[in-house]
Amino acid sequence: MDEKTEARKLLRHWKGDSYIFGLDVLNKVGRVAKEFGDSAVLVGSSSKWARKPEKTITESLRTEKVSFSIVRGARPNCPREDLYRIALQISMSNPDSIVAFGGGSTIDGAKAASVLVTYSPSQVSRVLGVDWDEADSIDPYFGTGSVTKMKEATRREIIPVIAVQSASSSAAHLTKYSNITDPLMGQKKLIVDNAITPTRAVFDYGVTIGAPKSLTLDGALDGFAHSWEVLMGATGKGYYAKVKEVASLGISLIVNNLESALKDDVDARIALGLGTDLGGYSIMIGGTNGGHLGSFSLVDILSHGRACAVLNPYYTVFFAPNIRDQLLTIGATFKTAGFIDKELDLEGLGDGELGKAVAEGMIEFNRSLDFPATLAEAGATEAHLERMLKAAKDPQLKMKLLSMPVPLDPEKGDIDKYMKGVLKAAFTGNLEAITTK
Repeated sequence: MDEKTEARKLLRHWKGDSYIFGLDVLNKVGRVAKEFGDSAVLVGSSSKWARKPEKTITESLRTEKVSFSIVRGARPNCPREDLYRIALQISMSNPDSIVAFGGGSTIDGAKAASVLVTYSPSQVSRVLGVDWDEADSIDPYFGTGSVTKMKEATRREIIPVIAVQSASSSAAHLTKYSNITDPLMGQKKLIVDNAITPTRAVFDYGVTIGAPKSLTLDGALDGFAHSWEVLMGATGKGYYAKVKEVASLGISLIVNNLESALKDDVDARIALGLGTDLGGYSIMIGGTNGGHLGSFSLVDILSHGRACAVLNPYYTVFFAPNIRDQLLTIGATFKTAGFIDKELDLEGLGDGELGKAVAEGMIEFNRSLDFPATLAEAGATEAHLERMLKAAKDPQLKMKLLSMPVPLDPEKGDIDKYMKGVLKAAFTGNLEAITTK
């Protein structure tokens, strides 16, 4: 069984009939929306290159006699202002479903908007125990499980979201996550809740052909980070075997097909889409950790995928004593792809040296894409380092610390003792400066 066939099998087993994916499937969106009623709001991509596929979607809605209004999607990282604008427009239409077409930011915005439209401030104040000055905002939902609490207490489901992906990237169309950014603070925050997982999803991989190079690269490295961070964090977990199967395949598809995908090779575009989808599968089994946590504080200088790509080699070294099997697995992939010396005996290396060898392979991969290899190269400052350390102590982001293969406890001073060293190494590029627990 080749890798693409294996990936399709895994995705079908996971999502069943709720996910339509492949080539030439975009015209099925109208049929899916019709299952929920005769009206919809189409939250459309804000990218000009996506206008043609958006037309295919609107035609499919008209064919199925689904009336709809169109709302522009979110800008990168879904700023709060975009979320509130989208929610206001949805509330004015009272639709049977929300069709969100775009990348992760637009889909994340639609997920969160569906929540805001469904529950009133008085309900939020009563159920979640927050003050009125917060109850009419998105703030009470950051963290884990608050939407489910609202659903159970009010017995109201959020408006169904049909997520139509346009980029091989975050797999927002398949997952329980919604990232929203406060531009004034330069900080991204996260909603984690099964209740916001899109009811149905569609991804026509052909839509990604002709996508901007930067979008393709950023998305691919985001998908890579999903698989790698979850795989690292699965040490000692009962789901390790499943994560290894899903994540290692996703990583291989991304690393071995990205170069050809940039040239719009159709088979490579399909492989890249399958690879990032498996990244989404990975983060529904386990959690991301260090790279994602740090990326939330770098939104003013780096896209999400690039931020994770810069940070993850350094966390790889930090986690090395606890992730030997993972390092050997991904190391083999990087050797095959030519980013690690094929003559290097990875199995003969000690944990620390193995971690550095794989990290250097990851950095070589990043450099082949013209990505920065250090935070300093990316334009980060000491202020960004302080912001990342402060964010790591935020209780709403605690799940990232707990998902690490070397869990860090802020109350014991672990952030300053260990994470500060990792971030300083990421700033300078000095792998030798990382102190492991």
